[in-house]
Amino acid sequence: MAEEDIIKARREHLRWFRERGIEPYPAKVPPVDDIGVVRAKFEKNEVSFDVSVAGRLVARRRMGKATFAEIFSDFRKIQIYLRKDDSPENYELFSKVDIGDFVFAKGFVFRTKMGEITVHVKEIKLISKSVRPLPEKWHGLKDEELRLRKRYLDIIATEKTRRNFLLRSEIIKRMRSFLSSRGFTEVETPLLQNIPGGATAEPFKTHHNALDIDLYLRIAPELYLKRLIVGGFRKIFEIGRNFRNEGISTRHNPEFTMLELYQAYADYETVLDLCCEIIRVAAATPGVETDIDFEKPFRKVYVFEELKKMTGMDFASRPVSRDALETISEKFEVKNEESAPASKIFENIVEKLFIGEEKNPVFLIGFPQEFSPLAKSEDGKIAQRFELYINGMEIANAYSELNDPASQREFFLKQVEDRADKTIDADYIEALEYGMPPTGGLGIGIDRLVMVLANTFSIKDVIIFPQLKVK
Repeated sequence: MAEEDIIKARREHLRWFRERGIEPYPAKVPPVDDIGVVRAKFEKNEVSFDVSVAGRLVARRRMGKATFAEIFSDFRKIQIYLRKDDSPENYELFSKVDIGDFVFAKGFVFRTKMGEITVHVKEIKLISKSVRPLPEKWHGLKDEELRLRKRYLDIIATEKTRRNFLLRSEIIKRMRSFLSSRGFTEVETPLLQNIPGGATAEPFKTHHNALDIDLYLRIAPELYLKRLIVGGFRKIFEIGRNFRNEGISTRHNPEFTMLELYQAYADYETVLDLCCEIIRVAAATPGVETDIDFEKPFRKVYVFEELKKMTGMDFASRPVSRDALETISEKFEVKNEESAPASKIFENIVEKLFIGEEKNPVFLIGFPQEFSPLAKSEDGKIAQRFELYINGMEIANAYSELNDPASQREFFLKQVEDRADKTIDADYIEALEYGMPPTGGLGIGIDRLVMVLANTFSIKDVIIFPQLKVK
């Protein structure tokens, strides 16, 4: 049957209910029991009891004067059973209910001869009418475009999608719990900022009418979080959205979720150990699907040392020139965009030479100071910084945070040399002038980490509503 014919038939059923004074979208529903709790309680002692359940009708089969059906709620199913002899009125009403409608059913629990936990229905109500048919008759969406644009249908129809987002929620919950157990305080910092900072990226710009000022969606919470370290917090973290007006790919979305934390009286080596613990806590979440080994020690690559061995160039003793980077790129067949800055070329070289197809966790330790404007330096050349890669993707980034206000001002001014707008965050510099203790900072990309742990290859599979081109 064509979809328009199905919709027409459903509208006729809608009219049938209203003609009999039955509201198909009632404002109030009687109290209902959780399907999962009902099943667990019955399985525990196999004793019948009265219940009230509700959910979306997803299957039905008639057997003479009886009907078996399945309802679905909170990603759990339970079978219901109606007999015409029990109540002809209920039976007639249920005959006008379509697959996809939400129903309320009151009765008692029993187990059928086939072993299925079932509610023998004594009263049934329509509580929301579905005018459109469910996709693919409940067997999952095949159209990738439809899956992403109508995620609610994807969640209804595709078990893997439901598992991904339940897993994501549980991973974040466990990370929060772990950090709380370690004495970290969760905080919130502004999404709208006067000056975008904390990373080098193109921001989204907007305008506040009442204040008549331009504002930016944050590209990172870093500078506000470090202000809180100045203010006296010792251990803080934030899990929230960042926004970058850049490309979309299987690894990039314009808005994404980060865990960012800071610990006073610590450095990048302290947060490296903490990073290992957080990743292992996340990887131990029930439902994780990966063959990556998170138990053995994560491999460590000291970037400058390895580059010297491979290329003969000692970047620790001289500036990192673009010519030298392009020479290495040509020798090792590293692809770079023509307009790529030197920092990006360096990252591409490092990823190609030391990550490649490696799936297991790898720490890249030590980066050029000129590419790390918010990090302390060991000797003026090598930043106290690491990046964590898993399955070839950058998952985490960390610094021993720069807390010298004069050096920070110098780095900020160097960053804006080639920009038309040479504004720097002077308030942040002033905050550092009040004194910030030695601090270790760590950022972990939640979306990419969930990609790894859900064993999926597109960030769109773990962001519930990814950004898509408007049709």
